[in-house]
Amino acid sequence: MGKVFYSVAGEGRGHATRVRTVVDELRHDHEVVLFAPHVAFEFLVDIYHDAHDVQLRRIPGLQFCYRNRRVSYIDSICQGIPYVRNLNRLVDSMERMLRDEQPDLIITDFEPALPRATQRVGLPFISFDHQHFLTSFDLSSLPMTLWLKAKAIAASIDWFYTGQEQTLVSSFFSLPLRPECSQVKSVGVMLRRELLHADPTDAQHILVYLRRFAPPRLIDALRRCGREVVIYGLGSMASDGNLHFRTVNELGFLDDLIHCHALISNAGNQLVGEALSLKKPVLAIPEEGNIEQSVNGHFLTRSGAGMSVDAGTLTEMDLTRFLDQVPVYRECIDPESVIGNADALSIIRQYLPLPVRKPLAQVA
Repeated sequence: MGKVFYSVAGEGRGHATRVRTVVDELRHDHEVVLFAPHVAFEFLVDIYHDAHDVQLRRIPGLQFCYRNRRVSYIDSICQGIPYVRNLNRLVDSMERMLRDEQPDLIITDFEPALPRATQRVGLPFISFDHQHFLTSFDLSSLPMTLWLKAKAIAASIDWFYTGQEQTLVSSFFSLPLRPECSQVKSVGVMLRRELLHADPTDAQHILVYLRRFAPPRLIDALRRCGREVVIYGLGSMASDGNLHFRTVNELGFLDDLIHCHALISNAGNQLVGEALSLKKPVLAIPEEGNIEQSVNGHFLTRSGAGMSVDAGTLTEMDLTRFLDQVPVYRECIDPESVIGNADALSIIRQYLPLPVRKPLAQVA
């Protein structure tokens, strides 16, 4: 049995979902210590609060700030100043844990403190996230304006950490790697067991997941779309005609995803990949100002598996066009191409000691 230290970013549920999938595979043979802030901690604590083989430790972290319904990078940086000021103290604490507990493997999902502590003690670590596609994928096919924005954001990626022994990029789309990134391995999204073993059907409802805000015209367009619509992320409210509002509940959401006609969501990598693995076309609405999601939306559209529309310009005609094209989009989806579990876990296990198996009882 080995011991794994694993840290995760606290912005959004996609990071935590990916980490949970890896942990649930490793915990059978290894002890896992998780470090998580914010949304990731709240998601994971419900799962591992009484686990004997997984420890969850809360840490501070960074988050996006929003202004006028848009991601504000300036405000996010300003809000992050106290975190940066106290980063060395957090790294000191993690360094002590590393020296005391001597893990066999360290993994980070776009969390900056654990990699810094790891480098202090001279241990290798693995990076496993989506964000490093910005520095490792060849993005030259992007429209010039979006390419320039992506390049600007990519310049900040190395602040989080450098020096990893292995970089795994989880992405629902695959692009050629840049020449200097030959050590990077591109894998698909990590699917929870409920999705890996799902039997998808089409119950004809539209599933909607919105992290914070509903685009101005979307709710009215959905009200007139002629289908039942299940909406997560806006809180629990009374049904309004064909619109049914749900609080975020993992099992209920997964069931609605497995049996929906199509998904409408922000352009987060994890959820888009989960939908495509079930052959569910996606109408992606990137958060305004979120450049990573805009890039995701571009490559979703280019794949033919769905379409991406800016939140500020979305119209009822866009929704109608998407729903009319769902059968065409579905034919373009290759579920196997977006599933990364086997490839990612095979690489991760190379860094861990072989599990000790109890010998079979001898027959007298």
